[in-house]
Amino acid sequence: MKEQLAIALSTFPDVETARKIARELVDSALVACVNIIPEVESIYYWKEKVETSAESLAIFKLTAACYAEFESRLRALHPYDVPEVVRLNIAGGSADYLRWIGESCSRSLT
Repeated sequence: MKEQLAIALSTFPDVETARKIARELVDSALVACVNIIPEVESIYYWKEKVETSAESLAIFKLTAACYAEFESRLRALHPYDVPEVVRLNIAGGSADYLRWIGESCSRSLT
């Protein structure tokens, strides 16, 4: 059976925070790669009103086996009271790239 892979999305208040957390998650082998989009405009409902803010969006690539620990660590590191943590399962893609995600998340840390 093929290893299940996932993409997770999260927004951050700024690119520096996104970079810091992304590096920690890659260093700890919880994710293989993080793409950071430095600025997105977010419009959302929060505390009884509609808000608009500039945020940074991070796209994490990881294995389903790492997801629970990834989410726990991300929530602990994240500055928001209610951080966005959304998981999308990967249904297919480049075999070499998908294999690399699995290998990167299963590397031994010494």
